[in-house]
Amino acid sequence: MATKDNILSKEAKQGEKMIEVKLRFWTNDIASEPGKVIPKHAWAAGVVRMERNKSHGIEPSAPLPFHSLLDVGAAIEKVLIDHGVVLHSGRKMQKYFSNE
Repeated sequence: MATKDNILSKEAKQGEKMIEVKLRFWTNDIASEPGKVIPKHAWAAGVVRMERNKSHGIEPSAPLPFHSLLDVGAAIEKVLIDHGVVLHSGRKMQKYFSNE
């Protein structure tokens, strides 16, 4: 079945319809004892990675680090671009775009 820009659509199994980006926060060296963690405590830094998805043809590559919460959006954008993901704007986003 042809869709936007004549790209063919295909069946997706349950659980593979969505594209998933995983955000992971580092917890090392917060607890005073090696190998221990303090529950619900993490650094404001970590990695962003894509999850594998056969239906979308996504094979995860190396995680992309971020060093501040302000970097998270840019890291997510880079990971999506690097994996060839194309985002479409929804109704609520349309107010930010010109029809010119």
